[in-house]
Amino acid sequence: MLATAKMRLGNKRILFELVMHLCFSQVEVTFNFLEIRAMNTYPEHQVRTTYSLRLQTQEQLDHMVSHINYALSRVFNNSIYTYAALCDYNGIGCKEEVQWDVDTIYHSQDNREFNLLDFSHLDSRDLAVIVASIAYNTWFTKLYCKDMRIGSEVVDQVLHTISKSNSLEELTLENAGLKSDFPQKMASALSENPASVIHSLNLAHNTLDNQGTNLDSMNSSSLLPLSLSGNINTILKSLLLPMQNLYLFLAQPNCLVHLDLSGTDCTVDSLFGALLRGCCADLSYLNLSKNSFSHRKARDSLPTFRQFFSSAFSLTHVSLASMKVPPDSMRALFLGLSNNPHITDLHLDISSCELRSAGAGVIQELFPRVSCVGTLDISDNGLDADLLAVIPAFSRHPSLKHLMLGKNFNIKGRVLDEILQKLVHLVQEEECALQSLSLADSRLRQRGTVLVNALGSNACLRKVDLSGNLLEDSGAKMLSKALQINTTLRSVTWDRNNTTATGFQDVARALEHNFTLQYMPLPLSDVTQAYRSAPEKTDQIQRALLRNNQTQRFSQKQALRLHQGLVTSTAEQVMERLCVRVQQQVCVLKGCEEGEEVQTARQILKEARNSRALYPSLCELAHVLSVDGPVKQRLDTLAGELAKAADKELQVVVDSMVSLCRELCPMSCSAAERLSPPLSSISEQVSIPRSAIRNALMERAAEDINRALEEVKLSVVSYLTNSIVDQILQELYTTHKTLVLVISLYCIKSSPQFLFFLPHMHKTLQISL
Repeated sequence: MLATAKMRLGNKRILFELVMHLCFSQVEVTFNFLEIRAMNTYPEHQVRTTYSLRLQTQEQLDHMVSHINYALSRVFNNSIYTYAALCDYNGIGCKEEVQWDVDTIYHSQDNREFNLLDFSHLDSRDLAVIVASIAYNTWFTKLYCKDMRIGSEVVDQVLHTISKSNSLEELTLENAGLKSDFPQKMASALSENPASVIHSLNLAHNTLDNQGTNLDSMNSSSLLPLSLSGNINTILKSLLLPMQNLYLFLAQPNCLVHLDLSGTDCTVDSLFGALLRGCCADLSYLNLSKNSFSHRKARDSLPTFRQFFSSAFSLTHVSLASMKVPPDSMRALFLGLSNNPHITDLHLDISSCELRSAGAGVIQELFPRVSCVGTLDISDNGLDADLLAVIPAFSRHPSLKHLMLGKNFNIKGRVLDEILQKLVHLVQEEECALQSLSLADSRLRQRGTVLVNALGSNACLRKVDLSGNLLEDSGAKMLSKALQINTTLRSVTWDRNNTTATGFQDVARALEHNFTLQYMPLPLSDVTQAYRSAPEKTDQIQRALLRNNQTQRFSQKQALRLHQGLVTSTAEQVMERLCVRVQQQVCVLKGCEEGEEVQTARQILKEARNSRALYPSLCELAHVLSVDGPVKQRLDTLAGELAKAADKELQVVVDSMVSLCRELCPMSCSAAERLSPPLSSISEQVSIPRSAIRNALMERAAEDINRALEEVKLSVVSYLTNSIVDQILQELYTTHKTLVLVISLYCIKSSPQFLFFLPHMHKTLQISL
């Protein structure tokens, strides 16, 4: 007797076919792969399933078993066969669309995340089979579903996959309509799968109840991101039971990196004891927004709250937004962060926390000490007039790069003007480290134009959000003027400002002279009305931004002119007035014997005239020395070296390819040697064009390097010019006062009544200064 096993693949059925040859007869049995529950071998060369077979020799037994194992391995290591077998087993049609997407789109993109949204048009039974196939598929490591309600059939197969898969690492079921008992069922599924490698779990925005759930089964030693955002249990909220198991889980040693408990109705102050014990080492992202503090226990938990923020090693993002934060808790937060030596560049979101005057006092007092915060969001906190005290706390802050202040300006009149002047002073400080500023939705109206105008001379901000301020066309006019001389801004957000087509045309004209602004989100609210009346006036803005994002940038002379205008305009005016006064005094003393004071005055007047050429001369010198400087020379050399390296890499790769072809297809390769060119000479025929490498370096890399160099050189030129001009102004003023005394002595000798005019000359100069 001889038995063989093989796989039979049909359009509709994938069957396991067992063929037995007994003497001259044949017995054929077919059944679905998934009907196999076990297969064992016994003495006397038997295989027993639901069928009992006796074979003649051990060799025949081994042969049959190997065939069966091979057939099964093809099914359960191949997404096509697994999915098709499941469709057959469940009596539904196999969707070729699914097979094609997996084997073509997912595979070509090396995409290991299976997204149920790609198949949202299929019915629930089809989706259930698709999810079930993931349990036996080793390609996919992520299962993703967001904002799509899944039925009970699909949920059951998700749980089945959790219980079986040893490849699934990340599971996202966000806003998927999960029922309250899902965590309990998920924990049970995980407990059945000791080989589970799930380390990322996102169940945000479902209505879940974790009462009674054994969260230890989530493998707390390997779980990295955990998101339960938006899962509020309204029934047992008053009993304070639902979150207890979560607190116990978080208190155990774990390696959580990302924790999102926003909107889960947890009491924040009760949570930090658990976080301090279990999450201090690795936790990077912490989102506790839209929760609350327990005011009865808040004071007792303050030491733990403060200690966590002073001890956390890896924090990069903390959000306590949209909750009422008591002043004592805010104080504990800042004190903890100010004593934390481990973290830098923290994103801290305390927006919509009802801080008001008490919170403003804490910020004013303690924030200057918090050197680890790089991004601060304090928008929508009712700070209003208290901004007068808050804004100076950000002055010269060494690490603060991004500041969000919107929705805090519910004030009018003189106080608003003072606050805006403080903001102008803040961003114009030489030591200001701010790179972005958001005043969104602050309704500043016409008074806000003073800040828009200040952007022209601003040298630190790269991004500004002025949307929602009702600045109208006058604000757009100020923006256009600022953009014509600003070379630092890269992004401007401008919408909900009641800007018409005329205002947008002003901005478009300004961008004809601005080659550095790269991003301006389409102002959908304002442009909807403006576009109807004059579409061509708004299209110009997008064309200019597209130009600015191309490789070619504006010339260095344009940058020099802009910077020269900013640096020297005011100083030149003051210097001109002083020079006129001193020249008049020198002329008065022209007839008398010239002393040391007059000679000094003539020398300082000469230097003042020369200083007018100082800025452009320094810039021209910097430009000339850089035309064929060390950077360009090095890039030229590097272009040649890269070309040689590229040719060598190509030669190695092509030679290896040819060798592999010879190994796999020796006969055909031998015949291909008679082609022109022969296979053996292909590596000599291919190379990267030298111009491609040179252009990549000289037009792209060189452009970026030169732009960075120019920024540094211009800052040095500005520093030198400012320093020297300041000294000249000081010398001119000192010389003027000295000559006043010299002239007075001269006049006493020649004409005493001339003394009556001297105080008026000095007073006039002081007024003009």
